[in-house]
Amino acid sequence: MKMSHVDDAGRARMVDVGEKPDTQRAATARGRVVMQPDTLALIQAGGVPKGDVLAVAHVAGVMAAKRTHELIPMCHPLLLTHIHVAFEPRPPAAEGELAAVEITATVRCSGRTGVEMEALTAVAVAGLTIYDMCKAVDRGMRLEAVRLVRKSGGKSGEWVGE
Repeated sequence: MKMSHVDDAGRARMVDVGEKPDTQRAATARGRVVMQPDTLALIQAGGVPKGDVLAVAHVAGVMAAKRTHELIPMCHPLLLTHIHVAFEPRPPAAEGELAAVEITATVRCSGRTGVEMEALTAVAVAGLTIYDMCKAVDRGMRLEAVRLVRKSGGKSGEWVGE
């Protein structure tokens, strides 16, 4: 299998998308920040000293999607038409279990290359922001399961992972 981001000499390269047609493209990614139940309660009550955790994480996710090409070396700068970042608090299912904040990001554009990296970056940075804002009360938090769950558009069409 030939990788599109590697040339014949094995060097990394940016893919030339100049001849590809513009199509409507979308991608959705998910992840979660796992934490102590007390940390989730503090987030929901607005009691984190640094401020409204989910509001700041929302802005961080949107900003990250818009700047993905500055973070991932071979990504193209894209004119994104839509970025949606959402959070779903998940209390523990049973006593002694951990809580979580589920993060979902959907990104759309009309362009020549997909927006998977933008959706993944939005989730990752939103999760890192939650960690940053809450680390003083819960150092054991972890960002996990960041993954692409759906993409559409382009030559490969629709893909659904879950």
